[in-house]
Amino acid sequence: MAEREDVVRNGMPPRSAWPEMIFTLPELQYPARLNAVGELLDRWLPAGHGDAPCVIFAGGEWSYAEFADRINRICNVLVTRFAVQHGEPVLIRAPNGPMAAACILAVMKIGAVAVPTMPMLRTRELVYPLNKARVRLALCDARLLADLEAARTEAPDLAEIVAFNIDAPGSLEALMAEAPDTFQAADTAAEDVAMIAFTSGTTGEPKGTMHVHRDMLATCDSYGRHVLKPDASDRFIGSPPLAFTFGFGGHILFPLRVGASTILLERAGPDDLIDAIPRYRPSIVFTAPTAYRAMLAKRGDADFSSLRKCVSAGEHLPKATFEAWQAATGIAMMDGIGSTEMLHIFIGSPPEEARPGSTGRVVPGYAARIIDAEGNPVPDGTPGRLAVRGPTGCRYMADARQAVYVQNGWNLTGDSFMRDAEGYFWYQARNDDMIVSSGYNIAGPEVETVLLQHPAVAECAVVGLPDAARGMLVTAVVVLAPGYTGDADMTEALQAHVKQSIAPYKYPRAIVYRDALPKTPTGKLQRFLLRKELSAPA
Repeated sequence: MAEREDVVRNGMPPRSAWPEMIFTLPELQYPARLNAVGELLDRWLPAGHGDAPCVIFAGGEWSYAEFADRINRICNVLVTRFAVQHGEPVLIRAPNGPMAAACILAVMKIGAVAVPTMPMLRTRELVYPLNKARVRLALCDARLLADLEAARTEAPDLAEIVAFNIDAPGSLEALMAEAPDTFQAADTAAEDVAMIAFTSGTTGEPKGTMHVHRDMLATCDSYGRHVLKPDASDRFIGSPPLAFTFGFGGHILFPLRVGASTILLERAGPDDLIDAIPRYRPSIVFTAPTAYRAMLAKRGDADFSSLRKCVSAGEHLPKATFEAWQAATGIAMMDGIGSTEMLHIFIGSPPEEARPGSTGRVVPGYAARIIDAEGNPVPDGTPGRLAVRGPTGCRYMADARQAVYVQNGWNLTGDSFMRDAEGYFWYQARNDDMIVSSGYNIAGPEVETVLLQHPAVAECAVVGLPDAARGMLVTAVVVLAPGYTGDADMTEALQAHVKQSIAPYKYPRAIVYRDALPKTPTGKLQRFLLRKELSAPA
């Protein structure tokens, strides 16, 4: 069984390839031996917090003590029934829900490595993480078994699949019923791997990002403590899947770190959130800019008065969306940029410091700078590549792209930003989304922001396509709002709207209308697929 642990250990890049890790805040000084689940959950029970609500879901509610009970039973099943070893990867496949959360934390608590996957992945997409991590055991929601079972034919290491959320012999619940309800958290090192999170594939083949036990607390004690600032009375809700680190932080790490509660919705699209916010009365919501925009259009008289903080990430937050949400709710949204490689948000400001259109300032505990193509810092006011370092950082599992993301000790996120004299960071584009047309540098997201201000535009993406005359042609792919038609008159109107709002050379010279835009399971726009589709010969 040691070979299972070796897969993870040997997949870790050498120390020389890691980014420089910095721990500048006193609260980021962790002991050498640390189990994240012990700190996030177990410590609350002797403190008298066991009866407090922890996990809220459609079928009911689990207190901190009840959540710990389920996790401990799963721990005993994993160790006793399936002989899961320290450092062994275990895949979890499920929509957001209490059992999914319990499975992830149980794997981490026994010192194994959780490999959560998006519920929307299909057979071909599941084969990749199964084989990359040489997974022997998978825990799967019974409703999602078919694709995982089909993946077995191409994943020879997968020996066991245990179903949950089903009343049947051999199910995880049946095994839990016979297992003890106590389990001592494994004596793990702070730098033992706790989770492998796979990137969402916005730029192609996913990468397995390796996160250690210390990382789980570090994001709570930097962004959580100094920017989000939740307390035990907060109730979290949001749309991102638990397998997306944006969701794992918002649904699990941040609430558990302060003794708050989390509301886990299996379906959490804009319509679902509009219904759930009045019903569950959350105070903090995590979702993407497109979801906030959609909620504004559909909200009606739904009561959002329980909300006090609204976090936006996953895509750039347009100024128009920020201002419209604030006008409708009175809440200044909290934009932020994070990455799967860094675990969570490393640039973002609290509401009282937010500036519309800006991502915010660097999160305490992190450092960020803007560099040129050679890696040299550029003056404030100059666009360039974003470089960041802090208490978390990129460690790709057995992947040569480590040398692309980490250079000279810094994590290079693949984003173009500009920093102003007051330390605010202003998003320009993904580095591969910068359009060079007739010698001009044009940031696609800037054009998108302007298009979204037009009432006819529900969603849009702006990409550069090869063009013999201009080098690249600024091309907008637009999803229209109900009641509008994508004809020549609409194209002319949208082009005129952009010309009137920003420099005329930035306007989209071609506009293509679509019913939907390609996105990852986490809701991120896949511009590379649009470029590929639109560049293909007719």
